Amino acid sequence: MMKVLLTGFEPFGQENMNPSWEAVKAFPELMEDVEVLKICLPVSFQKAVMILEQTIDDYRPDVVLSIGQGGGRYEIEVERVAINMADSKKPDNDGYQPQECQLRADAPNAYFSNLPLKRMVEAIQDEGIPATISNSAGLYVCNSVLYTALHLVYSKYPNMQAGFIHVPYLPCQVVGKNKQPSMSTETTVQALIAVIQALMACNQMV
Repeated sequence: MMKVLLTGFEPFGQENMNPSWEAVKAFPELMEDVEVLKICLPVSFQKAVMILEQTIDDYRPDVVLSIGQGGGRYEIEVERVAINMADSKKPDNDGYQPQECQLRADAPNAYFSNLPLKRMVEAIQDEGIPATISNSAGLYVCNSVLYTALHLVYSKYPNMQAGFIHVPYLPCQVVGKNKQPSMSTETTVQALIAVIQALMACNQMV
């Protein structure tokens, strides 16, 4: 049985929905040989990483897969790297707006995801859904969450895998927004199921 921690985010900015949490909520409760724990993280630099770290310590997942809103993106983007920096153009939901702040003083400048990224992208594309690898998770809360998960991988839980996926807006979010791409929750869930199945296959091969 593979234990997966699947995280999404609450809405932020002017949005009243977040496609990441909508997809995580809709993810199947049961998959063969997979146990899934779903949590919704606050869009808060400080609270999100605290909740994530505590949940990982308590649940001890085999895989941590965090999902975030990637507004303006035309495809699902699997993140390759997290950097040790927070630098925000807008405040988080707590009103905090870090400027060139190091996330952890005692940790490396960057961590690379230890998930099979190319295989994950191929699995999504095999479902007829556009996907690619991204080399920047930004400097907002998404990056902080990915960096925290990978720090735990490399410092505490070497058998754990962790990664981050950005997903496009929901169709309802782009109404009135000129030429903004979107993707349905159903399609995003289909992509996430393909990813989990690919991870299971890769882990069975090890």
